[in-house]
Amino acid sequence: MRVCPQTALSKLALEWLKRRFDALLRTDTHWLNTIYFVVGLIGADDMGSGYLVSPLMLVINTLFDLYILLVLLRFLLQMLRADFYNPVSQFIVKLTTLPLRVLRRFIPSVGGQDTAAIVLCMVLIYGKFLLLRLLSIPVVQIGGVMAPIGGVSYAGLLVFCIADLIALILTVFLIAVIIQVILSWVSPGQYNPVIGLVHKLSDPILKPIRRLIPSLGGLDLSPLFATLLLLVVKMLVVPPIVYLGNF
Repeated sequence: MRVCPQTALSKLALEWLKRRFDALLRTDTHWLNTIYFVVGLIGADDMGSGYLVSPLMLVINTLFDLYILLVLLRFLLQMLRADFYNPVSQFIVKLTTLPLRVLRRFIPSVGGQDTAAIVLCMVLIYGKFLLLRLLSIPVVQIGGVMAPIGGVSYAGLLVFCIADLIALILTVFLIAVIIQVILSWVSPGQYNPVIGLVHKLSDPILKPIRRLIPSLGGLDLSPLFATLLLLVVKMLVVPPIVYLGNF
């Protein structure tokens, strides 16, 4: 059978191109990765939260949550009469003084407590939810409960802020209890600035339990019951508040 010269030439050209392509794949994948990167950028809108939104969400949550925690710690430590000259207390005070100084011009203290700190926490949480909403994030987790921030009113977002703040307060006390237990095992009897503040945060939870449940054979069971109590309270209090915000 006679083969057309043009057909044979085309087959040879295709085989040569295939060998060159395979060689490029084996030797240099940089250009291919570049193509994938460009395609990923072009398709970022189709991926939604998979490519660009997820890193932004991580940054927003981290920055806001850290500063909200600092402001809340300042409020709690002032309420519990912690050592103001503690180095950790001074660090928290320096980082949170500027916005609180502005808010205190309009928001007076109530019952001797720094109300402006609570208001600042609420404002920061509300701002975080608004930013996440602008990024088309449909839901966030508040105390283990999924809150649909994308489908509620602005008043509903405010209710979610209350739930998030309550969950954070309970989490702070829970972590303080756990840290105190760990420190009692690792460095019993020793003192440093962090230990002093941890005791201030955990004592309001542990002392009432110790009065009700004494030590058994030198074993202090109050942290166990305190942890259980805080978890149960969080599970009972936060979900109903989140449910109220669904409007």
